[in-house]
Amino acid sequence: MRAGTNFDYLKNIDKNLYEIITEAENLYRGEFFEQCITQTRRFGEHICRNVLGKNRTTEITFDEMLATLKDKIHGFEQEKEFIDDLYFLKKCGNEAVHSGAVKKSAMTALECLQRAFEAGLNYSVYNKKADNKILKLNYDIDLLVTGKKSKKSLSERYETEKAKTAKKAKTASKKKTSTVKKTNSSKKQVSSMKSVPRKTGVSFFWAVVGVTLIIALFAALYLSFGS
Repeated sequence: MRAGTNFDYLKNIDKNLYEIITEAENLYRGEFFEQCITQTRRFGEHICRNVLGKNRTTEITFDEMLATLKDKIHGFEQEKEFIDDLYFLKKCGNEAVHSGAVKKSAMTALECLQRAFEAGLNYSVYNKKADNKILKLNYDIDLLVTGKKSKKSLSERYETEKAKTAKKAKTASKKKTSTVKKTNSSKKQVSSMKSVPRKTGVSFFWAVVGVTLIIALFAALYLSFGS
């Protein structure tokens, strides 16, 4: 069974471009990221050639065709974005081809596929007169990685993740509050103190001192009269 693709919209518009770019997605799934980047460059070059059509004269290389195409645009925002995407694909593709070492550039390969997706949409609508409703399509990364279309839309997945994050934050906050309450309850302050009854009467120490003083006084009087 063939894996799903983000480029179904191209299938009935340009079969050749469809085959080129779906191969790029297959290379990505196989983690052949450098080859994927190179394939997206090939896709961009074919689109550029198709858009130039009869306006192409002596241009041979991708760079030459891009330069001519850039001179012929009218300055609309969609045209600028289209040219920018093609330049990006050319630049990354050239770097992948001429690189001295193989790099696992997964993020670059992903961006190339996303740029190719946008360029393909613009090409389909503004060059091939496809229904402009396809401009609302978004690149599905889940579909790229698994080959299966996500059941939820991009906005639905965003809302789901947002709800999960909020729930985790709320749970963490409750745990923190519970811990603080437990700590406070384990350290209760004494709210009252037992009163100590005051002692009454003469203590033994002072009784002894009193008796000793009386004896000393009588002794002093005796010695005084006796002399």
